[in-house]
Amino acid sequence: MTQMPLAGRLSPDPSDLAGLGPVAANLTGHALVEQAILRGEGILGPGGAFLCTTGAFTGRSPRDKFVVRSAEAEDGLWRDNNAPMAPAAFAALRADMLAHLAGTPVFAQDLHAGADPAHRLAVRVIAEYAWHALFIRHLLRVPGAADLAAFVPDWTIVNSPTFRADPARHGCRSTTVIAIDFDSRCVLIGGTAYAGETKKAVFTVMNHVLPGRGVLPMHCSANHAPGDPSDAAVFFGLSGTGKTTLSAAPDRVLIGDDEHGWSDAGLFNIEGGCYAKTIHLDPASEPAIHATTRRFATVVENMVHDPVTREIDFDDASLTANTRCAYPLEAIPNASATGLAGVPRHVVMLTCDAFGVLPPIARLTPAQATVHFLSGFTAKVAGTERGVTEPQPTFSACFGAPFLTRRPEVYGQMLADRIAATGAACWLVNTGWTGGAHGTGRRMPIAATRALLRAALGGDLAAVEYRTDPNFGFAVPLAVPGVDPALLDPRGTWADPAAYDRQARELVGMFIANFAQYLPHVGAEVRAAAFV
Repeated sequence: MTQMPLAGRLSPDPSDLAGLGPVAANLTGHALVEQAILRGEGILGPGGAFLCTTGAFTGRSPRDKFVVRSAEAEDGLWRDNNAPMAPAAFAALRADMLAHLAGTPVFAQDLHAGADPAHRLAVRVIAEYAWHALFIRHLLRVPGAADLAAFVPDWTIVNSPTFRADPARHGCRSTTVIAIDFDSRCVLIGGTAYAGETKKAVFTVMNHVLPGRGVLPMHCSANHAPGDPSDAAVFFGLSGTGKTTLSAAPDRVLIGDDEHGWSDAGLFNIEGGCYAKTIHLDPASEPAIHATTRRFATVVENMVHDPVTREIDFDDASLTANTRCAYPLEAIPNASATGLAGVPRHVVMLTCDAFGVLPPIARLTPAQATVHFLSGFTAKVAGTERGVTEPQPTFSACFGAPFLTRRPEVYGQMLADRIAATGAACWLVNTGWTGGAHGTGRRMPIAATRALLRAALGGDLAAVEYRTDPNFGFAVPLAVPGVDPALLDPRGTWADPAAYDRQARELVGMFIANFAQYLPHVGAEVRAAAFV
């Protein structure tokens, strides 16, 4: 192995991380690719993309995430997805992880989370793997020279995939651990090579910090009209619903694809890059994203490729269906240079309804928008997970339950307040199935979805006639220029309308059962809109 180049010192000197080293500080993307190749962490693919695998962990490990007990963390902390860890256990974990890394070459990156200087956090990431440093350099925001010279970290993240936690000593569940301590402002990640853990740890922190500043953190993509940052839209959605694809529309300017804040001043991207799903990625329908997989330094995770040509097989899910690529926003031709926009005029909630019940677009009242935001519905399809043989509902509060630190109603009320203050139009868009459930029907045509969104964001749906959906109560347009009218009435697309009615009643029942947990915590208007 060649000597690691030092690209400047960390300032201030991280005396609490003494013993680590050598430290390669703030290497550029090119240098990180070089180091990752020299260290055998992956290989170069066509165009210079970095091809790698993450071993046993090809996705997040939510049951291994912990938040240390502290006065700050306990104040309003939602423990559903944030298991407690004792301060003494975290201290032992930290000492043991640093001892494990003693004398080990590490890669440090000083980065910002948040495009708005008024609300950003300075994050120092200490990574055992060079490609993990490359990944997070893509995903967060790289400071300019002046900001870097004056950089003082608000938070530190230490990531060691080769470390193995001891549940008895460290107060965790397994040899894998993600531990967040709001007192020391430190995150420890061990026992997993899945790079997304670092990204989502940052978002979890922002989900706690930003509401205290009066800013709504959102698991969403966002874009704005060309030349008009005041004409902005946000797109909420779980993985696989189309956040990245639909927000990267060629006729809009992409602000970001996954994590944003909504302040009184407007929108800002928390990140500086994209982490796009690549399974079945189609160059015809998603040319900009597809092109990044042949771009130098793009991180391509867990994608099967030809051993000789290294050409990627986009349809091979033998390693995982959660194949990904990570790249900086600048790789997208129509991306925003600032990551900033005004307050959104449109709030879009994306769902992939594998039951084939929901229409391709519906207009929501503010109360209905709050209901669907708290519900966070999508559906798993058969074959995506072991044991899943038919569509299964997924309800993830605020379209990002694993990353919330406060009760969902806190974020729901913040969204409701902003919709009320701005008059933003609210939409539910189904990117799932029509003509029947998964296995019988077909996937909603992406061209139709894009046409519907263009009409909604362009104001064309303000003047059309609507019907009231008998199952969910929202408004569905009767006709939209450029879209087959038959598509707008999902019941009419089923060969057996009675079967549709049965499926619709079943889905409404799922919504009602899930929303029961929120009824004691929401106002009368929201309760009245909650399918009951």
